[in-house]
Amino acid sequence: MSFLIKPVIIFLFWVSVAILTSCSTSESDTNDPPTFTTRIIKFSGFEWIVRTSDEKKQGPGPNLFSDSADNVWVDEYGRLHLKIVQRNGHWYCAGVTLKHSQGHKKYVFYLSSRIDELDENVVGGLFTYKNDNEEIDIEFSRWSKFDNQNTQYAIQPGVNAGNKYRYDMDLTSNLSTHFFDWKAKEIEFGSYEGHTLNPEDDAIINAWTYTGSDIPPLNDERLKLNLWLFRGQSPTNSQPAEMIIERIEIL
Repeated sequence: MSFLIKPVIIFLFWVSVAILTSCSTSESDTNDPPTFTTRIIKFSGFEWIVRTSDEKKQGPGPNLFSDSADNVWVDEYGRLHLKIVQRNGHWYCAGVTLKHSQGHKKYVFYLSSRIDELDENVVGGLFTYKNDNEEIDIEFSRWSKFDNQNTQYAIQPGVNAGNKYRYDMDLTSNLSTHFFDWKAKEIEFGSYEGHTLNPEDDAIINAWTYTGSDIPPLNDERLKLNLWLFRGQSPTNSQPAEMIIERIEIL
């Protein structure tokens, strides 16, 4: 019977990886089955699976996703870099997935880049995901409209009334803190200037509490971080885009 065990183990491994490597689907984008990757990085004390689409476009977008060190890396200070880069005439996006579900927790993201100045076709996402209807998002994008507000909190499905809260963010430095506190009956969101969870009044950028009917159940979801191109469109400025995450906390 031993000759049957190895194929079964390999099959279960790839199934588990597939569950871990989907992407955010705001603004009516759809997910595609991920391509398997074996690159794992360590960041903020956790292990993360780096996404690749293996030269095939996948949602959201659709886009090409790369697990290259040009797209995803942790620098000498322990900061995570997600970068959209052009190679051989094609744009490659970036994404990582936490290996293990964390459930009802407070997810805090300390960013160290001007995510308020991303190109209008670029989307930066901080989110938990199980499927397109079980998702909690903080997203930075103008969704390809120059005069759009550049930040949103969302509960999927985002088309349902009351499931999105949009605002315009204008940072004064590279440093900002964002969080969502996922509980069984409410989800609290907040964004602050600087790296702090105890901001002065003038450092509070925005806050929102969701108590609607689409709070995701505990369902083996994963925390994901990504940087991608809305509807697969090239950056309007034809320049690479980057989101730097200093660290995360799961409290």
